[in-house]
Amino acid sequence: MNKWVKRAIFIVLLVVFFGSTGYIGYSMWQYRANEQFYIQMADQYTQPSSVPEPKENGVYAPITVDFEALKQKNPDVTGWIYCEDSVINYPILKGEDNDFYLHHNIDGEYSKAGSIFMDTENTSGFGDPNTVLYGHHMKDKSMFASIEYWAEQAYYEGHPVMWILTPEQDYRVDLFSGYTISAFSDTYRIFPEAGEEFNAYLTDMASRSDFQAEVSLEGDAHYVLLSTCAYSFEDARYVLHGKLVPVDSAGGRALQ
Repeated sequence: MNKWVKRAIFIVLLVVFFGSTGYIGYSMWQYRANEQFYIQMADQYTQPSSVPEPKENGVYAPITVDFEALKQKNPDVTGWIYCEDSVINYPILKGEDNDFYLHHNIDGEYSKAGSIFMDTENTSGFGDPNTVLYGHHMKDKSMFASIEYWAEQAYYEGHPVMWILTPEQDYRVDLFSGYTISAFSDTYRIFPEAGEEFNAYLTDMASRSDFQAEVSLEGDAHYVLLSTCAYSFEDARYVLHGKLVPVDSAGGRALQ
């Protein structure tokens, strides 16, 4: 092999090395930028609730959300999801389709992490029997990547509830089932009304769970499904079901 061939190979390897290094560095920068973006969002638009918990005259969400300012920023904001002692602390968006907020943040800017967003077939306000929320499975465990932690009973027992806050009503989310399924599963069926078919759906979803929970599943209650990508097989998803229990606050503030 003459020296010119060796030199060409060296140059190619050098380009590949610096290209790979640059890509890794750019990806790390994106993750860091996304983390800082949502930390700033939480700092700017939420704060710990001033109402002590528990309180004799009711149950209140542990944080408050400035929905008036959020909706001025983006009218597509439909709620906020929060889980204590976790990274889940994000606004919920609802767009005109299920594509835009997959790759855009609340500012409408392109984002690899996208947003937590509601299925476009659902009505805003969590008034449907079951509401579906989507979020990316980011490698830094942000967005909805951490919902796979609920596959372990011990993690569930340390985190049995989440919170969903809206301008009109807040909810404690009593988690009752988590499991891996296909992206094309009937788990993603959205029901326009409660009834025997929906009751059968709830029973089926609960029976698939990786963890055991004691949550009563009344058909006339409202429910939420959190979904993210999983990697145990092609087009796998990890999902987490919860029952929405209305509490005595809206946006984290006591109802009048």
